[in-house]
Amino acid sequence: MKKLIVLAGIAAALNACQSSKPTTTMKNTFNSNIESTTFTYFGNPVEDEFYGLENDRSPRTEEWVKAEQNLTETYLKTISFRNDIKKRYTEIFNFEKVGPPSKYGDYYFTWKNSGLQAQAVCFIRKGLDGKDEVFLNPNEIDKNGTTTFDLLGANDDNTQMAIAINKAGSDWSTIQVMDIATKKYLDDKLEWVKFSGAAWFGNGFFYSRYPAPKEGEELSGNNMNHSVYYHEIGTSQSSDKLVFEDQKNPTYYNNASLSEDKRFLFIYSAPGTDGYVVYYKDLANNGGNFGTLFSDLRYHTSVVEVDVDGKLIVLTDVDAPTYRLVKVDPLQPDPKNWTTIIPAKSELLQGVSTCGGKLFLHYLEMANTRIEMCEYDGSKRVKLEMADNTGTTDGFSGKRTDKLCFYTFTSFTYPGVIYSFDIPSKTSNEYFKPTLKFNPTDYESKQVLVPSRDGKTQIPLFIVYKKGLQLNGSNPCLLYGYGGFNISLTPSFSSSRVVLLEQGGVFAMANLRGGGEFGEEWHQGGMKMNKQNVFNDFIDCAHYLKQEKYTSTSKLAIEGGSNGGLLVGACMTQEPGMCAVAFPAVGVMDMLRYQEFTVGKGWVPEYGSSAESKEMFDYLLGYSPYHNIKKGTTYPATLVMTADHDDRVVPAHSFKFAARLQEAQAGAAPCLIRIETSAGHGAGKSTEQIIEEQTDKWSFFFQNIGVKYVAPSEQ
Repeated sequence: MKKLIVLAGIAAALNACQSSKPTTTMKNTFNSNIESTTFTYFGNPVEDEFYGLENDRSPRTEEWVKAEQNLTETYLKTISFRNDIKKRYTEIFNFEKVGPPSKYGDYYFTWKNSGLQAQAVCFIRKGLDGKDEVFLNPNEIDKNGTTTFDLLGANDDNTQMAIAINKAGSDWSTIQVMDIATKKYLDDKLEWVKFSGAAWFGNGFFYSRYPAPKEGEELSGNNMNHSVYYHEIGTSQSSDKLVFEDQKNPTYYNNASLSEDKRFLFIYSAPGTDGYVVYYKDLANNGGNFGTLFSDLRYHTSVVEVDVDGKLIVLTDVDAPTYRLVKVDPLQPDPKNWTTIIPAKSELLQGVSTCGGKLFLHYLEMANTRIEMCEYDGSKRVKLEMADNTGTTDGFSGKRTDKLCFYTFTSFTYPGVIYSFDIPSKTSNEYFKPTLKFNPTDYESKQVLVPSRDGKTQIPLFIVYKKGLQLNGSNPCLLYGYGGFNISLTPSFSSSRVVLLEQGGVFAMANLRGGGEFGEEWHQGGMKMNKQNVFNDFIDCAHYLKQEKYTSTSKLAIEGGSNGGLLVGACMTQEPGMCAVAFPAVGVMDMLRYQEFTVGKGWVPEYGSSAESKEMFDYLLGYSPYHNIKKGTTYPATLVMTADHDDRVVPAHSFKFAARLQEAQAGAAPCLIRIETSAGHGAGKSTEQIIEEQTDKWSFFFQNIGVKYVAPSEQ
């Protein structure tokens, strides 16, 4: 097998808090000697048995990785029906995939994949009815299919396009500029860019980058001093002008955006993934120093649009956990001077987009999208009808002069369909609908409320299955969750899940606390010292599925990635008997040291850190998946998944978790790690990588629940 994915957990390299110098010993582990270290936190020694695996460039780690890859590959090759799953999944995946058009002047840009191309190709057409021409073809540029491109936006006269280029799944980007008419690159090339757009102004654009990392630390070093620069077209990066930096807070992320009229430059400055400060500069009045718009880091307040009177239309959760829309005078930004445009409701106002001089309000009602359109002052509100009441809608954005925009609608049984929306007439027309090699109408979904063990919280749980499902407790079932960072899980279509559903299986997705489905109170109910609520909610959903006879312990798998990988790791170590199979992917597994690598420090507002207090250290140690693996315990069959270029949640966490799990496992179930090469945190994988990964996942799943996969043609 060419690719094997190791679950990426969050690795670290430095002592997280008041620690003595680590004492180092050598310890025999699986197929290799791995360096062990003891760290001391507030007087408490904590042994890190597999500390050496944090150094992914050491010969010992490379030896360990090769041994793990061979072990996993050998195991997967023994599964008799693996090739049948790969064949069927390839058939399902082989359909045309099209993204919604993006309009820049007279040009429309659309990403398309004919079916099994490694990466989607970007097409350009002049006018909506024009002829498609290839604008960017990543498959010709990188034959391995691991380089991705993203359009960051065009300049004011729509002659030049800024493009972000990412290689092998890394978060590091290179920005280049292409002449739209000739489709040729200019000489401009900007390196060490991460988490940045391109806000065009005059003959250049604002963007964010880090200083160049030390050699050898590109994928694991601690990124500091994220700063905003202005690049003028035709000049070298070394001459870029520093626009904003925060020397007092070198760990903050700083990003620039411009109002559509180019009057205001906004800087969003965030210590992490929760809460931020907003600064502004009035470029129409000779700029001057940045003023502060919103300074309270407890809240999430962002500018949606600038009204014709120069006042700002702002989305905020100040005094509104489910968010409201307000009007703000930038010269008097104190909340006491705000005017409410759209008051908060029980449903979450997830976001607000603009197009054609209208506001589009994106509400979440029980994790399903509802769209309303209104004027800038909140008047003339009208609810827009979607294809179904259960699903996810995204889009409705464009320039103030546009009369037409696009949106997508998808659900668990409804593949992503693109619609055009005529703003004056408020009418939708189908623009693109994929043709699939299975019948979506054979399946259905429902939503139930699962009582949490606290006796006062109801956890929404989506359940998807084939019509006519028998509730006899014998159905294969995959339970998926995330529960963090204010992220909302909403219905979406996945061709991979068809492999499960065609076998009479059940897919379940839980909307756990910590997510954003019901606003900031729901989010805070699953962060920091409330994180255990997330794990409890997930375990309670698993028990519900078994109690209601959708499945049984011997047929149940749990899955999650990134923060969801932490979720799976915590649940399987707290209640090892809850399921038969576990898929922790690119997970945050070492909660004591995650903040020491790349962008991990940005998660401190969500998790807290082992350095901030003895109380927080004790809490994190109490659920940290890596530290709570106990020798002599029977754990579920586990396939940890990660990638060698994951520089967001570095693979060392998955390495260490898998190594300790293998050493501790008392049962007969396999505990393996799949390490993908030339891949990152999830985005940017080639079609081949996706098919191989999902084939391995479903093969491992069916093998370890004792169910032989049968191709639909043989059923």
